[in-house]
Amino acid sequence: MSHHCHDEAHAHGHGHGHHDHDHDHDELPDSGLVHESLYQKIDHDNVTCLNEAEPNSGKSVLKPWHEKMDDTKFVESDADEQLIFRIPFTGLVKLKSISLRTDPGESAPRKMKAFVNKDDLDFDNAESTVPTQEWDLVEDSHGQIAEYSTRVAKFTSIRSLTLFFSENFGGDVTKISFIGLKGEFSEFKRDPIITVYELQANPADHKVPGANDILGHEVE
Repeated sequence: MSHHCHDEAHAHGHGHGHHDHDHDHDELPDSGLVHESLYQKIDHDNVTCLNEAEPNSGKSVLKPWHEKMDDTKFVESDADEQLIFRIPFTGLVKLKSISLRTDPGESAPRKMKAFVNKDDLDFDNAESTVPTQEWDLVEDSHGQIAEYSTRVAKFTSIRSLTLFFSENFGGDVTKISFIGLKGEFSEFKRDPIITVYELQANPADHKVPGANDILGHEVE
């Protein structure tokens, strides 16, 4: 905080430099957020993983960053090598990167496809749906974290993210031990898109006609 106050004092002491300072100050939160984990912004209770061998093992790999090297929690696919993760958020997310820690052998996923705000994808329609972005994954990351950047312009205003791992490097099952998401977060209430509320509102809710009445008076 003291550094921030010092910057403010410094800025006010320089007339022309104040504008430059404001610009720099605006950039600072952004640069910090590039490295911000979205772990706490995931609606963990409603995360689902399709084709997981152990129930709830899929959501266990969405760990906080300090647990990213933990090998005790992992997910393996069941019937074949494919996995689908449906990851809802508690607000709106701008996703900047997806980090993975996978099995170092043939069970590592080979391809990852990401879909924005498509909660109904399953194995029947994921193959035929055009992904928001897809990646060819590293075959052997030596047990380390591999981070894949998104085309950020396509990953804004995300309410939910679906990840489809369609194939691996030849193993019978696919194994993933960590999925980490980085980006920016904003509360729903700060989102200018009113439809978020309209979709959730009950038509019989007295607040809806009330809002219309207020709007009507404002128009008059």
